[in-house]
Amino acid sequence: MNNPTLLLLSFSVGIMVVIQGGVNARLGILLNNSLLATSTALTMSASFTLIAVLVTVRQFPSMHQLREIPIYMWITGGVLSFLAVTLFYYIIPRLGISTAVTFGLAGQLIFAAIAGHFGWFNMPMEPITMKKIAGLVVMISGVILIKS
Repeated sequence: MNNPTLLLLSFSVGIMVVIQGGVNARLGILLNNSLLATSTALTMSASFTLIAVLVTVRQFPSMHQLREIPIYMWITGGVLSFLAVTLFYYIIPRLGISTAVTFGLAGQLIFAAIAGHFGWFNMPMEPITMKKIAGLVVMISGVILIKS
């Protein structure tokens, strides 16, 4: 895929996160429990993912490959996903969707800049430049303006 297509897909993901957060936060209100909304969302997510795996994966990893993966890698993503989704569903009805998403995005951008600068998680290094710092300052200013 070319870069413009990937950028458009990334933009679409942002839209989906807002829709998903709003719908499932409302589900949590209707169920009177954000954990029930989280379990519903993650169960449906796991179901659709399993279907996609069964349809698209041609060759599964060997037992040797599976044993080589550190245990923390099997657990960390699921724990962080659970925490992020649950907190999102809890926070949205209390702060509002635009505030929750804006602050969440601020956290993502700031942490992504730091993680990219140091190449954490074996990702390509993306040095923090003055241009990137200026963008973060503008973005954080936007967060402050949206909240005030």
